[in-house]
Amino acid sequence: MKYYIADLHIHSHYSRATSQDMNVDGIARYAKLKGVSLVGTGDILHPLWRKELQEKLTPKLKGIYTYGGVDFILSGETSHIYSQDGRNRRIHIVLLFPDFETAEKIANKLAPYGDLLVDGRPTFGLSVKHLVEVVRSVSEDVMIIPAHIWTPWYSLFGANSGFDSVFEAFGRYANELIAMETGLSSDPPMNWRVSELDRYVLVSNSDAHSPSRIGREANVFSEPMDYFELKRVLYEKDRSKFLFTIEFFPEEGKYHYDGHRNCGIRLSPKETLKYNGICPVCGKPLTVGVLHRVEKLADREEGFVPQDAIPYKHLVSLDEIIADAFKVGKTSKKVMNEYHRLIGQLGSELEILLETDFEAIERVAGHKIAQGVKRVREGKVKVIPGYDGVYGEIHIFDESEAEEPSKQEPQKQMSLF
Repeated sequence: MKYYIADLHIHSHYSRATSQDMNVDGIARYAKLKGVSLVGTGDILHPLWRKELQEKLTPKLKGIYTYGGVDFILSGETSHIYSQDGRNRRIHIVLLFPDFETAEKIANKLAPYGDLLVDGRPTFGLSVKHLVEVVRSVSEDVMIIPAHIWTPWYSLFGANSGFDSVFEAFGRYANELIAMETGLSSDPPMNWRVSELDRYVLVSNSDAHSPSRIGREANVFSEPMDYFELKRVLYEKDRSKFLFTIEFFPEEGKYHYDGHRNCGIRLSPKETLKYNGICPVCGKPLTVGVLHRVEKLADREEGFVPQDAIPYKHLVSLDEIIADAFKVGKTSKKVMNEYHRLIGQLGSELEILLETDFEAIERVAGHKIAQGVKRVREGKVKVIPGYDGVYGEIHIFDESEAEEPSKQEPQKQMSLF
């Protein structure tokens, strides 16, 4: 594969609601299946997980470790619940560390603010400003990245517990942030509408809680790098090495639209305004989704592209393409068997989705799956938007469609491709 693909934000089996297969062996095995070259360890602040990683990972480059043919970078996510300006704030932060010693020192500094053994993603009662102070008291090298910045419940710009600007949240420490993680329910064009974000590179990660989710969003680089070169590339938005991000179609994210899961209500921002933000079924406030929140904070029209923006590509996972072609559930045995057969003959999942020519896919998988991959690359998909914790639905083929090229209008892909 000609790309070096990095998924910097995942979780381990020490996090709540996470598969027990998110151990070192499971992560490495699935990263190879997916075609992810560099994966975050996740949960590095958890003492038992850190010990497990120290026993299994082997140093490779400065700040980069290896196991089972996959590179690892030390990463962890923190949860912050605190009060500021009379409001309850809930924000998640991704931290990347240059070595185990630094991770352990910062863990010890944070231990008084929350129990590190309760959850792989520890919860602290300290502000994000205070977090930066703690981190910087130990090291200038740690990368600080606000996580999934638009998610309603736990994020920088979250409708329910976030802020209206980076400066409001971080103050003078806004300069200490290395990047912004867009999350599954937003893509770069949505973020480009907010001029305050121009100073930061946008990254995309899976936030995987199970191995099969690894690489569902990721960052694509031209070559392997050590920790400090990666930090430079992100800080400088070096387009010669940071080639593009891999994105969900944002409508597929589970917080793209507004709505109420329990009431089965899914609404666009305009429809929410029509109902004054109140659910027409239960009469309670609606959960405001990412698209609505972007519209509220945007100071640019749709279509604006910053001059130094990193390109992106929307993808749909291979199992979803197979499932839609076969018209069965993506967890069915038929889909899983075909998925592993294709990877065994054609290469990793991301290699198939990004690089493999259609003739090769057609020879192995048949015409319809090859057409499915082609349509995804061209953006010819139909998406029913997700809302209030419900993932959106991707449809590549119509129910009664014969195996022929799609006549659907494509969703816009970035013109840099």
